[in-house]
Amino acid sequence: MNSNLVVILTALNLEYEAVRKRLTDPQTHRHSAGTRFEVGRLGTKGCRVALGLVGKGNHPAAVLAERAMAEFSPAAVLFVGVAGALWPKIQLGDVVVASQIYAYHGGTSEDDGLKARPRAWEIPHTAGQIAQHLARRGEWVRSLPGGTTPKVHFGPIAAGEIVQDSAVSAQARWVRQHYNDALAIEMEAAGVAQAGHLNRALPVVVVRGISDRADGSKTVTDGENWQPRAVMNAAAFAAALAEELVADGAVDQADTARKDGRPQMDATIRNIASGNARVGFQAGQVYGNVTVGTESERPIDLTAELADLRGLLKQAHRDGQLDETTYAAAETELDIASGCLKEDTARSRGKLVVTLKRLRGLVADVADLAARLAAIIAVAKGLS
Repeated sequence: MNSNLVVILTALNLEYEAVRKRLTDPQTHRHSAGTRFEVGRLGTKGCRVALGLVGKGNHPAAVLAERAMAEFSPAAVLFVGVAGALWPKIQLGDVVVASQIYAYHGGTSEDDGLKARPRAWEIPHTAGQIAQHLARRGEWVRSLPGGTTPKVHFGPIAAGEIVQDSAVSAQARWVRQHYNDALAIEMEAAGVAQAGHLNRALPVVVVRGISDRADGSKTVTDGENWQPRAVMNAAAFAAALAEELVADGAVDQADTARKDGRPQMDATIRNIASGNARVGFQAGQVYGNVTVGTESERPIDLTAELADLRGLLKQAHRDGQLDETTYAAAETELDIASGCLKEDTARSRGKLVVTLKRLRGLVADVADLAARLAAIIAVAKGLS
């Protein structure tokens, strides 16, 4: 898994451009089947993003989402774009994060009418908690133009195969009857959610800016430029969420498998014996370092560990394992971590862990550095 990379997918060029404007130095990445992605970094020190355009509809969204997941092995996938609101409380320009995704076109036609066969996917718990926390803090709006303060709503999103622009049509009544709690409606989320489900429950988060009310007024709202305004808000929230997902290690559980398919052992394994018992160890295959002895015999000095890590970073940079931008960002995070360690307060110890996780994300492609950081993070967690 590439723990420092998030895939962001969009359906429309307008949505694609809103996300692309947030990327530094995007580089074209060509898939063997012809799909083109652009890979860049959020800002100058943020996480890496692979950006892709899937087009309209759940079917192409599913295919290209699956392709992106296989190609990049990302930490998470975000689908970003616009949607129509289904409830009056949702204002134009607001952001809706899908707590559930409904594929509302499933059903069976019988003599007495059409009966719904619902299918739904929920947002992964950890990703949902991070998104909620991000919305509560409200810091994500700082990247928006002054005076722009959209609300973030969490609730189901309905995904179908046609554009809904009526409040009284047969489809509108169908959605209202069978998916009454849906906050918004669009055309791609079900495909992306299914692709995530098939990829070992890879975290998928759908972020939509409200550009119309799905009630027949779409021509008017499009004429008032609500699409670019709504997608700008969605892209801002999605960018902040991508950073949080990587920094928080939201998908640390996926780190139990290495890129080469070999299992990765926990940083510390303790054997405890009592009485006259003696403890030995036996192992089949061991990856990484093995330490024999007790913690009291070998205390870990975090200050010394960070100093050693700085030297390893420099060596990896000299060897071409880290490019200039990544190396500079890693040095910055290491400086912050060293400062947190010197401050030694409850707040700084918590910040230390988050900073070290960001640093691990930056060097995730260098196996030795990532493994060293995993051990350091385990010790740092014990301090907080």
